[in-house]
Amino acid sequence: MSGFNKVVTSYAEALAGLEDGMTVIAGGFGLCGIPENLIKEIKHKGTRNLTLVSNNCGTTEYGLGILLVDKQIKKMIASYVGENANFEAQMMSGELEVELTPQGTLAEKMRAAGAGIPAFYTATGYGTDVAEGKEVKEFNGRHYILEESITGDFAIVKAWKADTFGNLVFRKTARNFNPLAATAGKITVVEVEEIVEPGQLDPDEIHLPGIYVDRLIQGTFEKRIEQMTTRPADK
Repeated sequence: MSGFNKVVTSYAEALAGLEDGMTVIAGGFGLCGIPENLIKEIKHKGTRNLTLVSNNCGTTEYGLGILLVDKQIKKMIASYVGENANFEAQMMSGELEVELTPQGTLAEKMRAAGAGIPAFYTATGYGTDVAEGKEVKEFNGRHYILEESITGDFAIVKAWKADTFGNLVFRKTARNFNPLAATAGKITVVEVEEIVEPGQLDPDEIHLPGIYVDRLIQGTFEKRIEQMTTRPADK
């Protein structure tokens, strides 16, 4: 049974084989459920000319945004880019190539890749710049554009709990892009808060089977809040 064990003991081992010019798909939404330690390892490795695929690029100081400091990202495929001053500056100067993708389309690009579907039609984006240069077909009187799925050389993912076989449980809003990203990597690396032995997870609570996971590491997390909003104190 030891051959099914996905656990590695260092972040260097977790990202072994990541090279310049590769495509990396990252789970998370804002700063919620991001694989923050794997991102820090990419920064530490100094890997460059990367294409990053994620809902957004973090903030100026946290998340994927730290990879912009040394200009390690060549291209960003994302649906939202509004919280990062470095991102804005590099995009406006032409240093960073940006491909804006509707959020649902981006999610489906990952899901389709994991399902072995090379492309799909969607009505989202038809008649806008998103559709430029893409095939258009009409179904039942409505126009749809052809979108290609996207596969990463690596997928980096944050989950809450896993067993050593890589079966994953995501917690609350961290179950955002993470399960989809995990299916779309040629090599999928997952960091979790807790690792248990096989059989300790109820099969009904497993959100993603370990077949999608190649490497698994246990880490500690800061769990920062991107924008904190609180109600006024009671008077």
